[in-house]
Amino acid sequence: MEDGVLIAPAPYSSPAAYYFPSVARMQAIEILKGSSQVQYGPFTTGGVINLVSTAVPDQLAGRFQSSYGSFNSSQLYSSVGETNKNFGYLVEYMQLNSDGFKQLENDGNTGFDINDLMGKVRWQSNAEAALPQSIELKYHYYDEKSNETYLGLTENDFNATPFYRYAASQEDVMDAEQQQYMLTHSLSFSPNLKLVTNFYHNQFKRNWYKLGAVSNGDDRQGLATVVSAPATFASHMSLLRGETDAVADTLWVKANNRIYTAKGVQTKFDYHWYGASGAFHDLEVGLRYHYDEEDRFQWEDGYGISNGEMQLTSNGAKGAKGNRISSARAFAAYALYKYKYNNWTLTPGVRVESIALAREDFGKTDPNRTGNNLATRENEITAVIPGIGFNYTFSNRLSVFGGVHKGFSPPGSAPGEKAEESLNLELGSRFAVGEGINGELIGFFNDYSNLLGSDLAASGGTGTLDPFNAGAVHVSGAELLFNYNPSAAGNAWQFPLSFTYTYTNAIFQSDFGSNEDIWGTVAKGDRVPYINPHQWTLTSRMEHQDFELNMSIRYNGAFGTQAGNGNANATLEVEDNLLVDLSAQWHITRKISLTTQVVNLFDAIYVASRAPAGLRPGHPFGVYGGMRFML
Repeated sequence: MEDGVLIAPAPYSSPAAYYFPSVARMQAIEILKGSSQVQYGPFTTGGVINLVSTAVPDQLAGRFQSSYGSFNSSQLYSSVGETNKNFGYLVEYMQLNSDGFKQLENDGNTGFDINDLMGKVRWQSNAEAALPQSIELKYHYYDEKSNETYLGLTENDFNATPFYRYAASQEDVMDAEQQQYMLTHSLSFSPNLKLVTNFYHNQFKRNWYKLGAVSNGDDRQGLATVVSAPATFASHMSLLRGETDAVADTLWVKANNRIYTAKGVQTKFDYHWYGASGAFHDLEVGLRYHYDEEDRFQWEDGYGISNGEMQLTSNGAKGAKGNRISSARAFAAYALYKYKYNNWTLTPGVRVESIALAREDFGKTDPNRTGNNLATRENEITAVIPGIGFNYTFSNRLSVFGGVHKGFSPPGSAPGEKAEESLNLELGSRFAVGEGINGELIGFFNDYSNLLGSDLAASGGTGTLDPFNAGAVHVSGAELLFNYNPSAAGNAWQFPLSFTYTYTNAIFQSDFGSNEDIWGTVAKGDRVPYINPHQWTLTSRMEHQDFELNMSIRYNGAFGTQAGNGNANATLEVEDNLLVDLSAQWHITRKISLTTQVVNLFDAIYVASRAPAGLRPGHPFGVYGGMRFML
């Protein structure tokens, strides 16, 4: 979410999409886990991320920040805002761009260009008003051009030249634009009673024009098939590399052209009070009506290639590779109650989701959408999603907490398709030992009665985005957070240290088969692919009034890229990696600072993914420097 509002392009009807807000312009990031998820949804399994955008300042304030570094990468950020009694405003602009760290033989750009603009205006009543209230209008605009591809490298090519990109990917580019309008009204009936209402309208347009298949005569093959078996498809690989010339319609580039719309209204009512016994009570009730849709209108063009340069040889029929509208109407309501007495805190809650999903498919030969070949389908579901959490405080150095809640993810529009459901449990403790030492230890267990997969091209599927039911899964694990600061409070120099570790064990509990490359034929006992069992991060800082130095060491354990397919030892892996990053700040004055960042200090070469079609590298060694000015 952004500012408490669903921000995915179509969170109900097409949740797998290609927009995420720029974290660099956020004021804060809220992460909620456990039973508190019933406030949000529709996804209530793994947690909630709420990105909080820059607020309208109480007085004149501004910020300017810029950086430049490796791969001709730059970042520019500026903002200014002010509040005068009843009116306030904020204007914020950010630009990001890079030439990219991969190389095309024709010196093509493999990076991106992003513009991000936000404006807010706010009216607020006098503080002494009988009913204090405010109205805020927010507008956000974002555009992106990313020269990115689904085409990775074969194993041998990655080992030889990990940052190389095949010539056949030179036309691949995603062109995207996002706009958001949001009106927020806040009304305080009393210091204990508040009502907040959001009206929102989001639109996201994108056309990812990318290579999807290669033909050698009449033998057309998908990219994943060719790259995973380069010896079998040697002539196809030669075309991808640009080593062989082809006159016409050999490389097939699909325009994955889609428009997403999401709009709705949500309101929440919060009332808190103290009982006669001194117990604290808080009741929050929320309602949301939401509509979203994905309008898919796609085509495929044919290209030849000569001397490593691609030439357009045929224009595909518009709509022939996808001509449909998927939509969802959803009504959601929740109630969350917090009771706090002495050392106990209890937070029971319940959420209800009522969802109607539909799809209108106009077919491959009706670009004007007359409806001559219209095929429709519908699916409806109503779900009750309860949860409860608790916390018991033994002292200011030790507490125990836990909870149980239902996990839910909505299904697709296919009639009778089931939602994803799970029972999620957690138990943990927060503790402090001596001076400067504190931490948190949590164990968790998620029992999926019905895991929901999705037919994504990004995971080796056909790209229909249709969900499918993938059976039972058990996910168990533990999380550890440990903080240590050997310096006493008030010392001029501080040396805080933090360590986090996560263990995740995800195992299928039933057999099933699919056409997805990352699933394949699954047997009970297989590991769920692309879930990393071991991850840890060690961060250390040296802080002074005028200077700050940070070091981060991150370990990502190896993980499988397929379920067992009958032989767990034969599944491909992404190997583990250890990455070290550095950053520093020098505060010249209270308002001016110089910054520097080193990414991947020891230039480790590692595989980030094997999907969707071949190996792709992570960020190599890079150095970035900049400055920050505060008004």
